[in-house]
Amino acid sequence: MTWSEIQPLLSQACSETFSMVLWSTLIAIAVGLPLGILLVLTERGGLLQNVVANKVIGQVVNVGRSMPFIILMVALMSFTRWVTGTTIGTTAAIVPLAIGGIPFFARLVETAVREVDGGLVEAVQAMGGNSWTIVRKVLIPEALPSLIASTTTTIIALIGYSAMAGTVGGGGLGDLAVRYGYQRFETGLMWITVGILAVVISLIQFAGDFAARSLHGRGGLGPVPKLRLLKAKEPAAADISKVA
Repeated sequence: MTWSEIQPLLSQACSETFSMVLWSTLIAIAVGLPLGILLVLTERGGLLQNVVANKVIGQVVNVGRSMPFIILMVALMSFTRWVTGTTIGTTAAIVPLAIGGIPFFARLVETAVREVDGGLVEAVQAMGGNSWTIVRKVLIPEALPSLIASTTTTIIALIGYSAMAGTVGGGGLGDLAVRYGYQRFETGLMWITVGILAVVISLIQFAGDFAARSLHGRGGLGPVPKLRLLKAKEPAAADISKVA
C-alpha cells in the first residue's frame, strides 16, 4: 500500500481510538472516583463505616477487575446492544471499555486516598467538618497527584483495551492492524500502527508524570490553606486585651 492509501486509514483509526478512549475514560472517572472514595469511607474505622456496603462494593469491583476484557466484551453484548442499538463500531465499544475501566480506576483511587495523612482528617473533624467537607477539602486535594497518576494508568490501560476491541469490530488502530496488517499481510502498516500506539502512550505517560510531579512538588494545596477554611474566627486583638 502507498502512503496516500495508508494516510486516510490511519487518520480514521486514530480518530476512532481517541473517541473510544476519551469517552470511556470520562465515564470511568465519573463512576470510579466516588466508588474508590466509598471503599475508603465505608471500611472498618472509616468516616462512614458500613462493613456490608464495603464488602458489596469491594466484591463488585473485584469481579470487574478479574474478568479479562475480551470476555467482558462478549458477556456485555446484550447490554451493549440495549444501550447503543448495536454491538459493532466505536460507539458500541465504549460501553465495555467504560465498564472495564470503572473497577480498575476505583481500586487505584482507593489506594491513592488511603495515602492521605490521617492527621489532617482528624484535625478537620475536630474543627467540626463533616464527611463531605473532609472529602472535598482534604482527601481529594491531598490525593490529587496520585489521582492524576491513576488517571494516566487508566488511560494507558484503556488504549490497550481499545486495541482488543478493534479485533471484534470496535474500530480504531487495533482493527486497522488486524484487518490490514495481519489479514492482508501489510506488515509495514501493522508496524506503523504499533509505533503510533507506542508514541501516544509515551506522550500520555510523560504528561501524566509531569502533572503529578508538579502538584507533588507544590505539596498539592497544602494543609494550612485547607484547614484555614474551617478554622473558627480568632478573637479580635481588642477582645484579647480585655481578657488579659
